[in-house]
Amino acid sequence: MELNKNYDPTNIEDKWYDKWMKKGYFHSEPDEREAFTMVIPPPNVTGVLHMGHMLNNTIQDVLVRTARMKGKNACWLPGTDHASIATESKVVNKLKELGIKKSDISRKEFLEYAWDWKEEHGGIILEQLKKLGASCDWERTKFTMDEDLSESVIDTFIDLHKKGLIYRGIRMVNWDPQAITAVSDEEVIHKEVNSKLYYVKYNIAGTNDFLTIATTRPETILGDTAVCVNPKDERYKHLKGKEIIIPLVNRKVPLIYDEYVDMEFGTGALKITPAHDIHDYEIGIKHKLQTINIFNDNGTLNDNAQLFVGIDRFKARKLATAKLEENGNLLKVEDYKNKLGYSERTNAVIEPKLSIQWFVKMDKLAKPALENVMNDSIKFHPAKFKNMYKHWMENVKDWCISRQLWWGHQIPAFYIKNEDKTLGGDDYIIAKSKDEALEIAKEKTGNNNLTINDIRQDEDVLDTWFSSWLWPISTFDGIRNPENKDIKYYYPTNDLVTAPEIIFFWVARMIMAGYEYLGQPPFKNVYFTGIVRDQQRRKMSKSLGNSPSPLKLIKKYGADGVRIGMLLSSPAGNDLLFDEGLCEQGRNFNNKIWNAFRLTQSWTVDESKQQPEHSKLATKYFDSKLNKSISIIEDHYSKYRISDVLMTIYKLFWDDYSSWYLEIIKPPFGEKIDKKTFDEAVQFFEKLLQLLHPFVPFITEELWHHIKKRNENNDIIISKYPESKDFDEELLAKFKHATQVITAIRDFRNNNNIPNKEKIELKIQLKDKSNTEFDGVVKKLCLIETIEYIDDKPDNIQSLVVHSTEYFIPFSDSINIDEEIEKINKDIEYQKGFLNIVMKKLNNDKFVQNAPEKVVEIEKKKKADAEKKIEVLKKKRSSLN
Repeated sequence: MELNKNYDPTNIEDKWYDKWMKKGYFHSEPDEREAFTMVIPPPNVTGVLHMGHMLNNTIQDVLVRTARMKGKNACWLPGTDHASIATESKVVNKLKELGIKKSDISRKEFLEYAWDWKEEHGGIILEQLKKLGASCDWERTKFTMDEDLSESVIDTFIDLHKKGLIYRGIRMVNWDPQAITAVSDEEVIHKEVNSKLYYVKYNIAGTNDFLTIATTRPETILGDTAVCVNPKDERYKHLKGKEIIIPLVNRKVPLIYDEYVDMEFGTGALKITPAHDIHDYEIGIKHKLQTINIFNDNGTLNDNAQLFVGIDRFKARKLATAKLEENGNLLKVEDYKNKLGYSERTNAVIEPKLSIQWFVKMDKLAKPALENVMNDSIKFHPAKFKNMYKHWMENVKDWCISRQLWWGHQIPAFYIKNEDKTLGGDDYIIAKSKDEALEIAKEKTGNNNLTINDIRQDEDVLDTWFSSWLWPISTFDGIRNPENKDIKYYYPTNDLVTAPEIIFFWVARMIMAGYEYLGQPPFKNVYFTGIVRDQQRRKMSKSLGNSPSPLKLIKKYGADGVRIGMLLSSPAGNDLLFDEGLCEQGRNFNNKIWNAFRLTQSWTVDESKQQPEHSKLATKYFDSKLNKSISIIEDHYSKYRISDVLMTIYKLFWDDYSSWYLEIIKPPFGEKIDKKTFDEAVQFFEKLLQLLHPFVPFITEELWHHIKKRNENNDIIISKYPESKDFDEELLAKFKHATQVITAIRDFRNNNNIPNKEKIELKIQLKDKSNTEFDGVVKKLCLIETIEYIDDKPDNIQSLVVHSTEYFIPFSDSINIDEEIEKINKDIEYQKGFLNIVMKKLNNDKFVQNAPEKVVEIEKKKKADAEKKIEVLKKKRSSLN
């Protein structure tokens, strides 16, 4: 069958993906083979494929396809995350379009809309991954709110509570006023912003004196309950026992003394707002201050503020500033740079808020998770991320796991209605269901008349990461049934491929859960990808408009082309500067593979023809080169240098196989090739396809079946991955020398205008003839009529040197000696002029003394190079005279 000139993936990709799916190659069940397991970092159910997903999942697919070809029972488990905040936001917006407010419907009704939204949109990203070629075990697809996974989450909460590792309490939390929920420290992004610093006059009660206090948030003055200075500050010692009048509300508050205050910063006096700043909160507890919460959950001011009630905090800031100025309390305003926390999910400015929440104690859980990363029981690739991990784990804070949302796993805490006396107390019941909670309530209170209607469940849901941290365990049902065959066979998983920005959100917590529940790590290796950035080093995002559509790239360049483009320049842990030209390079490489096959298929085989000597040598060489490359590839794989694996195969195919091996064995135009050489070329091509398959699965499967007719299940996806055998380093060195000679002779032809079809003679001055094995190859590729070894340098002949060996080529009739001498003279004059410029710099003492050492060294190298070139040119001119 005649192939198209260029590879067209249009129909090929869907064809082979469908066949792989129908044959069940992606599905895994426990058997006698060694398991190779990966769980996909579950993308948000709200998500669509972006460039980060492309990179991450291509790497995962390379690893799982390689393991599958090595005979392992490969299981790559896919799934999605319910993404509480993101999904709830999507559903709320959908309801708005329908004219419905969330507050106007019940929780049950809202969740019905949410599940409808999930069913309509939730599987989009997984379907898009199939276009990339992801060989996931789709039969095992999981969702973090599947019934079995949800039960595992609730069981874990109950278990940790029994162990005293989950508690409820009033704490200062990061509050997202847009999502109207608490978020963890790790979900806050700190950005430097241009702000204003407002200098405000705080009058001292009973005097005409005042304190000056600088603040970036004048609206929070309404919640001030003290002013604080350092006890060592001489400026304020005389004010001990005085009260301060809070501007705007004229509230008298105490002047307190605490060494927390930096005397050198600003005026050395701080306003204390315990309800709206974590440090102020701690000072408030220490000094038993009143706490006044002035904000509603949505960031508007509440009745406690007394002014600007119902107005958004940022608008209230402007109004407060104007009011302070009107009252004469605003002394001045300065431009100021400071860092603000933003919600990772909504990009809303975080509001510190005093709130009752649920927490996980982390110190006990963190110990084995830290120890086993630092001792390499779990290996990080690259290892540099261990230091970041260590710092975080040694300073770990308790994890706020409650979220004020409806979409998610509702916290299994129950209250007897009208008996929730204290916000921070333990007057709650932890139970798996409302019915179970009722029975516990009856026993706890001695009141058998209680009914289900007397019991209410905590309104909050669990942080999405509280389900994700169980992902490698719960997806194999290891929480509910730690002895089941799947968890015992597939756990611990082998590799996790993820981004370093979720090392704390997810990676650390999965490790904690693994040791807490199964006494083993959840994975053996963690491969951290870099961030995909544009050429200006900006992170790709929709808002910047710098992120191409992955599906459009696949349509334009083919999935294989995009996969190569993503991986060619993506070393572990380092950012990928994406350029669409990388995908074009990937497509060009696919065409190179395609056309290399077309070339061999264009040859006619002569069954009776003997194998030429140059073809024997070429086969010996490429066999060694292939085996050495496989050894290098295995080393790269062991160190998770995936980009280096691809580059090694890329060069092996493009340079060694196509540019050298095929060129050597290619029969002269109109002649046939011997069967032995042809068969060997095809066998090499098959092995190259197998090495390439994990990176470019579609084109390799297509060509695998074009090579010859194969049995029904003899597909490359399950073929045996090539193993390295012995290779001859000395032979490879000799061949490398031969290629340098060939390149030098070709350059000589080009420089001297000797036509490529014109045969030439070659004389070699060489005493040691041990490196002459590839003379036949040199003769064939350089169209040399005869090679002669000589002792003395001949006259009237041109020379070239490769390493320590000098090669001579008699003058061709096509060479005009006078013209050549004139050309050499011009080159010598040019080099002398260049050398003169360099020498002026080096002879200038100021330059040599003041220029950086590296710059001086560069100039010295230029001098040496120019002198060498002049010497070579003079020798060449001498040989022509």
